[in-house]
Amino acid sequence: MKAATKLLLLTLACGALTVRGADPVAKPADGEKKEFERVEFSLLGAFNYVPPGYETGTPDGKAAPAADAKPKDQIPDFVRKLDARKVAITGFMLPTKFKDGKVTEFLLMKDQSSCCFGVMPRINEWVTVKMSNGGIPPLMDTPITLVGKLKVGELFEEGYLAAIYQLDGERLLETKG
Repeated sequence: MKAATKLLLLTLACGALTVRGADPVAKPADGEKKEFERVEFSLLGAFNYVPPGYETGTPDGKAAPAADAKPKDQIPDFVRKLDARKVAITGFMLPTKFKDGKVTEFLLMKDQSSCCFGVMPRINEWVTVKMSNGGIPPLMDTPITLVGKLKVGELFEEGYLAAIYQLDGERLLETKG
């Protein structure tokens, strides 16, 4: 086996071990109070999720799941254990609702997914956010870190899967850029 191939396989194996063995909880320094857990999109997106009812849907992907269809449990335990925990997540804002010049609801996405270079994110690469305090300024194109209570599980709107992660946003922790 060529050295380059061995290096590639070693890199992929180490990456898989890092993702599978990842601890989503940031360890606080000695004596420091742990107010929230830092969660990364590398953990939230570390598995394949196929929206229920679409595996055999129409080629255009518009077939909604049957009313009695129940989603298969595709969210692994290492992600499910984050449900109902207070977390901090860093990502990019895509506003969906404004009030008085502030963003009250938005998608927090793994990356910008913009223009010619963006790729549509997978459903486990965004978090729907509803701010509880009246909103935050629009901060697109710069990474932001939000603190809030994370909900893990399928959210359906009008028969369509809208999200698997929701955050009740409490506050903006930081911006980078």
